[in-house]
Amino acid sequence: MERTDAGEAAARATYARGTGLFLRALAVVHAIAFASFWTQSAGLVGPEGILPAVRFFPLAHAQLGAAAYWEAPSLCWIFGAGTFLPVACGAGVALSALLFCGIAPALCLILLWALYLSLCCAGQIFYDFQWDALLLEATLIAVFLAPWRWRARLDASDPPPLARWLIWWLLFRLMLLSGLVKLTSGDPTWRHLTALTFHYETQPLPTPVAWYAAHLPLGWQRLSCALLLGIEILVPWALFASRTWRHTAALVFVGLQALIALTGNYTFFNLLTAALSLACLDDRWWGRRGPVETAFPPAQEALGLQARLTRIFVYCAIFCTALEALADFVPAVARSSAVGFMAESVAPFRSLNNYGLFAVMTTERPQLVIEGSDDGRDWQEYELPHQPGDLGRRPDFVAPGQPRLDWQLWFAALAPPSQNPWVETLGANLLRGDPAVLALFARNPFPHRPPHFIRVVRYLYRFTDPADRARTGNWWRRTPQDLYLSPISLR
Repeated sequence: MERTDAGEAAARATYARGTGLFLRALAVVHAIAFASFWTQSAGLVGPEGILPAVRFFPLAHAQLGAAAYWEAPSLCWIFGAGTFLPVACGAGVALSALLFCGIAPALCLILLWALYLSLCCAGQIFYDFQWDALLLEATLIAVFLAPWRWRARLDASDPPPLARWLIWWLLFRLMLLSGLVKLTSGDPTWRHLTALTFHYETQPLPTPVAWYAAHLPLGWQRLSCALLLGIEILVPWALFASRTWRHTAALVFVGLQALIALTGNYTFFNLLTAALSLACLDDRWWGRRGPVETAFPPAQEALGLQARLTRIFVYCAIFCTALEALADFVPAVARSSAVGFMAESVAPFRSLNNYGLFAVMTTERPQLVIEGSDDGRDWQEYELPHQPGDLGRRPDFVAPGQPRLDWQLWFAALAPPSQNPWVETLGANLLRGDPAVLALFARNPFPHRPPHFIRVVRYLYRFTDPADRARTGNWWRRTPQDLYLSPISLR
């Protein structure tokens, strides 16, 4: 009898409040993402930027022909990549505000998805991050989660159960795969529970709290690592268990994202993951009382357009993402030509994804420092806004925004120069004194005219220990590693 009552209670559970909060959080994340890129787009991919999008699309078409439209889906093919990018960013912010207010939410989500996908293609390597793909996937699912009305209270109606389950499936895959890749990568730092002894100082953009976390005792670091792996690998299964277990899992995920945000700047990733978790909490948990509207009127439950499209999309999404996840861990699935064709077909739209952050932990922090000179002997450093440079500058908080040049230079430092020819292009931009590119830096040592030479030196950065910091006031210490880019000049 108790099981029957519990089953009926679960069947009666509604998720209007959590879904409304998720949709509003999604609107906020989109506003942040579009506004952040708006301030950087000219220097990154503008006509005079590092990787101009106006050149990218014609080159893609020249190399791929008509297939370029599928491989790089973007509204830039229609509107051009010059003035359209800032217009797209402005439109994205405006649509985010409309979504937050519940005005044509489904239409807003479709347009936000199309605009953000367009930016991801135009942004090239500067938009090659998992949270960009996560935002696209969450937005596409939200189209089927939101009310299909011109004006709606986002927290007034219970979402379609299939769409709600797909949100849970996304959160499940995000967390579980992030844990599994750490153990299956063969990285000894994860298997020996020492990864966090390196992570805090080697991550792309540490916060001030990371300095203190890096100096915690080894036993605490190992315990933290074990807890992280346990949360990522074991807790996701609770999402499909009883109500109590599901709520517990969601709150654990929110707490984990808060802790990650304290020690590292991971743009809007933590906010978006926490928002996905909130969608798992039912209305009773929020203390909501009274009736809740159903997403589909009874007469349209089986035959309505939204119901039918939702069913088709959910089944296709689960099928594709399940096979993609299996291909990462089951060689027989990975070798299947059918699975490979399916993955290649959906990959350009970045909306049915695999996930897995920090599969291999970086144990050192190489850092690229860009220097300019007038005579080739005396060199002065350009300062990035948020990457370590000046040894005495404190790490800062920049999330949920993303300084994409800072991030991409962190990745460039981990690879040989031949894999990052854009770094030399960046040097040429500085030699020309391009204002849009210079705006991406916190300090320009040549404010009146560009230098005659640019070079890039690779250093190894490490946090100072408490004694060094007390004596010098520095947060970092560094040693030269090599010359990443030999001096170049416009001549």
